[in-house]
Amino acid sequence: MAHPATNELTVAVLGPGGVGGLLAALLSRAGHRVICLSGEETARTLRTDGLRVRSARFGDFTAPVEAGTELREPVDACLVTVKHTALDTALRRVPAAAVGDGLVVPFLNGVEHPAALRARYRPGRVAPAVIRVESTRVAPGVVEHTSPFAEIDLAGTDVPRPRLDALAQALNAAGPDTRVQDDETATLWAKMSFLAPLALLTTRHGLPLGDVRTHHRAELTALVQETAEISRACGGPSDPAGALARYDAFPAGMKSSMQRDAEAGRPLELDAIGGALLRAAERHGIPAPVTERVVGELRRGVHPFA
Repeated sequence: MAHPATNELTVAVLGPGGVGGLLAALLSRAGHRVICLSGEETARTLRTDGLRVRSARFGDFTAPVEAGTELREPVDACLVTVKHTALDTALRRVPAAAVGDGLVVPFLNGVEHPAALRARYRPGRVAPAVIRVESTRVAPGVVEHTSPFAEIDLAGTDVPRPRLDALAQALNAAGPDTRVQDDETATLWAKMSFLAPLALLTTRHGLPLGDVRTHHRAELTALVQETAEISRACGGPSDPAGALARYDAFPAGMKSSMQRDAEAGRPLELDAIGGALLRAAERHGIPAPVTERVVGELRRGVHPFA
């Protein structure tokens, strides 16, 4: 647990992949105690070789970490950085009794996971986070951080503010620009509003963002509009013109993580993104015909990588 003299935290990282591996390495380099939780083979590699990071922004370095297959002691925070498709299985590595009073900090896409985690852990210790970064695990224990940015928004409706501030301070000092946000719902829906149209259309058409915004502009515009209306009904932000402007400003070659998963034949986070969007629309009686069609096509495997 936190050492009062040094403000050193003990942080568990469930799933030391692209995002988790980067955060684990940065926190370790900054002097915090980091315990990575993964399968035995990856854990063995991490114990032997540490985490190796290649990053234009943070430099190339190797950071020592502890590693195991299950959390066996209390921590200040457990960062949950697995894909939504692996969440249920991965959480077996983090027994509620072991977490104790520690924060559970999910870096997950979608908007439904906080409720599921609050049913499993102390509700007042679940602190959802949103991260903007491009970072990839290229081999066990090896992470490439390719974006010039790494930004984190940390929230948690019922989490004591000093606990959020302490974690945000540690993350900020370690590297990523981290802010505590007062409105958890708005934070999660801001990410969802940007991510959903991008993920669904790049995957459906098997094209990078530049081709989607050029050749499928009407579809993109409709999806952005529907997502903005659903977000507004759920208490989130609604700025369709701003979202389109952001897409237009991004590099033409940008791909979504869902598209990369489809290319690699991995399970898609379709239910966490598209499914959650449609469930929210239904709850609020908002028509979303384009979203419904695209999600339906992806569920049936209608995409170039199937």
